[in-house]
Amino acid sequence: MIVAVIGLGTFGAKTAVRLFEKGAEVLAIDSNPELVDRIKDKVSHAICIDVTQEKSLRAVNISDVDTAIVAIGDNIEMSIMSVAMLRKLGVGRVVARATTPLHEHVLREIGASEIIKVEEEMGEIVASKIAAPHVLQRYNFAAGYSIVELKLGKAFEGKTLVESQIRQNYSLNIVALQKRVPYISEEGKAAYRVVINDSPLPMDVIEADDIVVIVGSEKNLDRLFSDLEEV
Repeated sequence: MIVAVIGLGTFGAKTAVRLFEKGAEVLAIDSNPELVDRIKDKVSHAICIDVTQEKSLRAVNISDVDTAIVAIGDNIEMSIMSVAMLRKLGVGRVVARATTPLHEHVLREIGASEIIKVEEEMGEIVASKIAAPHVLQRYNFAAGYSIVELKLGKAFEGKTLVESQIRQNYSLNIVALQKRVPYISEEGKAAYRVVINDSPLPMDVIEADDIVVIVGSEKNLDRLFSDLEEV
């Protein structure tokens, strides 16, 4: 996969580096030479060009990328012009960051495939962590539905998946269990290794330190979180 990340501020740079770490070929682009120099050893290619100039984008074969991410947030005009130019040059998938509702509306109108609302999504994450501190990670994958990583703690300790009745009581599905399994290292010391069971069976036992991956509606997840808070 070839991904272009345009705009190498904090959000764009982090996105570019993480994509590269995950195996993507990453073309990092910014008009600021300092930002380009800062990331050049952490991605496949780092280039300093003006992305509003058609000639410059053609020179880097931008139409060959599978996805372009416009991560520009502080210059709305530049963001809009970048998306328009990428669509003109035939980039099939353009993911763009929006900082205001009007910005989002314009990006959709000119052909952005997907919109990222960083500030709004971060607000959701912070609120979730405060309201449900036992939740380790939360991923929204559709309107009103999430995948959550959490520790159920002592409320379900020693119970099998069947005995927990999470599916019956909350209409939620446990799709994976992450356990810390003790073992003796080559040096003869006690240690732990992480083992992930991605096909848990009804009779698998939940331990207090297990990380449980649950999928379901936000409404039902919130009911579970509320009950866990009372334990």
